[in-house]
Amino acid sequence: MLAELFILFVLIVMVIVVYHVFKALKQIVVNSILGLLVLALANLLFGLGIAYTWIVILICAIGGIIGAVLVIILHQVFGMF
Repeated sequence: MLAELFILFVLIVMVIVVYHVFKALKQIVVNSILGLLVLALANLLFGLGIAYTWIVILICAIGGIIGAVLVIILHQVFGMF
């Protein structure tokens, strides 16, 4: 009886953890798509010429729209990327 209750408790904890992981993963994916979309549109509309390197994609994936704006500002001011 005690073993079954312990297994049920562990299962409930695992379900809660998986739920929070997927919830955070969803936000990261949406953030990444929006950041890369903003960067692609800025490149297309304004002809910025920012190359899609792994560091630019990583900044946009983590930072989202703010990361894309940061990449654009760094490209315009300092000539980076």
